[in-house]
Amino acid sequence: MPSLSVLIPSRHEAFLLPTIQDVLAKKRGDTNLIVVLDGEWPIDPIPDHPDVHLVYHPVSIGQRAATNEAARISRADFLMKLDAHCAVDEGFDLKLMEPYTTGELSPITTTIPRLYNLHVFNRICTVCGATHYQGPMGECPSCHAPDALRLEMVWAPRFNRLTDFARFDHRPQFQYWNAYKRRSQAQGDLADVMCHVGAGWMMPRARYWDLGGLDEGHGSWGQMGIEISCKSWLSGGRQVVNKRTWYSHLFRTQPGFSFPYPHKERAAEFAREYSRRLWFDNAWSGQVRPLSWILRAFHPVPQWETEVEPEPTLGVVYYTDNRLDPALMQACQHQLVTALADHPLVSVSLAPIDLGTNIVLPGERGRLQMFRQILAGLEALTTEYACLCEHDCLYPPAHFDFTPPRRDRFYYNQSVWRVHVRTRQCVTYRMMSVSGCCASRQLLIDYYRALVDEVSRSGYDHARGYEPGVREGLALGWRSRTPYVDLRHEQNLTASRWSSSAFHDIRTCQEWRESPTPPGWDLRALGV
Repeated sequence: MPSLSVLIPSRHEAFLLPTIQDVLAKKRGDTNLIVVLDGEWPIDPIPDHPDVHLVYHPVSIGQRAATNEAARISRADFLMKLDAHCAVDEGFDLKLMEPYTTGELSPITTTIPRLYNLHVFNRICTVCGATHYQGPMGECPSCHAPDALRLEMVWAPRFNRLTDFARFDHRPQFQYWNAYKRRSQAQGDLADVMCHVGAGWMMPRARYWDLGGLDEGHGSWGQMGIEISCKSWLSGGRQVVNKRTWYSHLFRTQPGFSFPYPHKERAAEFAREYSRRLWFDNAWSGQVRPLSWILRAFHPVPQWETEVEPEPTLGVVYYTDNRLDPALMQACQHQLVTALADHPLVSVSLAPIDLGTNIVLPGERGRLQMFRQILAGLEALTTEYACLCEHDCLYPPAHFDFTPPRRDRFYYNQSVWRVHVRTRQCVTYRMMSVSGCCASRQLLIDYYRALVDEVSRSGYDHARGYEPGVREGLALGWRSRTPYVDLRHEQNLTASRWSSSAFHDIRTCQEWRESPTPPGWDLRALGV
């Protein structure tokens, strides 16, 4: 089995020691704990243990920053964030990791264990003998004797207080969603979940950093469950509750019995407003889906019934000069049709071809002709969004899973490898190419109409570049799980570079890599 790090941010936490002891007693795999003592030493000393790594900060850096720091220290395959007042199921670590190793869950899935309320202690009155459920110490609620309460540890899950499903509302604010369990989608051991409380969740460590870790712009506390949920879903991934295991969390809901981290309403509202801007404006750079995708996936969502937009439609414009090697062209067209599924396809060529709805646009091969072809294809489509696909590229199905979160930006799939069909050289670097462009169809139409008019009147200006929106600062990148392949040959319109030293400016070939073959592809099996 792989390894797991349990990340515990803690600030003057009264129940940190029993939390650590519980995790150590219940783990059954190669699992360690990384505990950040954020601004305070623990109330009870933490004994030395080979599987417990302590980090102390004399001045608090905040819960999000502490969690990110612990994640940077970890070298485990998986990360689990856990609050410092929790109990866990026996063998929780193996039960959480197993679905990833069996293939039931993909590496881009976030997992939430089932959640039970934790009964940590009772309050016993030394005067009247009354027993009271956990809460603030001091005056006895029964006899009102001052400072008469003593603490009696219980440390037991409340198995009658179960939470599997939650959501967020339009503020956004976390809400329990018990009614969801009756839906067909909620059945099974691994069920999709819209949101969670944020006290306990896990994912592969690589996935955590692909999502950017926790966004410290929110501030120290608040909106963590919403942040992880939105990142999980809107990045193209998934979030599930694993009903095969659980954790139990202490909820401090009474006056005088609150959070060790400061819980000021002003800070909570700041985090909520930051969250609103990030998710409601579809402003997160890692999105491949808009927020409305989540609302459709879990529809109907209480308080969102009137907010769900129709599912956007996506079409494809394929353009060719008909000069590509016939065998290569056939392989690329076959792969495109296989990957497209039900998306409408308009092909624009200089001579007739049998591909989708074909438009023949007679003329000589060249830049202006290519711009006219793209514009003709865009005007023939009727979908809300459009992908531009070139005749010498191999596209995986994942390339067409993307939905632009905004209508005023051009998006580029930066998961792309360039392969020379003769030399078999295979390289990638961070690039934006027209062959990976996807955007609002109307935005593309406006761009190419203006471009055709400009080039017709004044000729082509090389300083402009080919890529819509890049020069204007309106371009954003995204990455598909499987890259698309840009095949290079003797008749490409643009030049190819096969070493980083061939670039005049090293900034234009960031993240340069070479490989014997593009990951996820068997080119020879495709006839390439």
